[in-house]
Amino acid sequence: MPKRILQGVVVSDKTDKTIVVVVERRYTHPLFKKTVRRTKKYHAHDEQNAHKVGDRVQIVETAPISKLKRWAVMEEAPKT
Repeated sequence: MPKRILQGVVVSDKTDKTIVVVVERRYTHPLFKKTVRRTKKYHAHDEQNAHKVGDRVQIVETAPISKLKRWAVMEEAPKT
């Protein structure tokens, strides 16, 4: 099964080797037909502490690294 890749923005880099990434998804509400935005926070492993708050990054699914970390930073996301 392929690993999922998500793209989001770093909102916290205070912990050692860990960043918190907010991923936003948009979908159309089934009843009201209005576009709804939902966000979710993911803890991701950042070995070199290279990423700072505000960076756009891609994270990839991994085996559990700690209690909260199931994702690792893949690379910095391209600027769009």
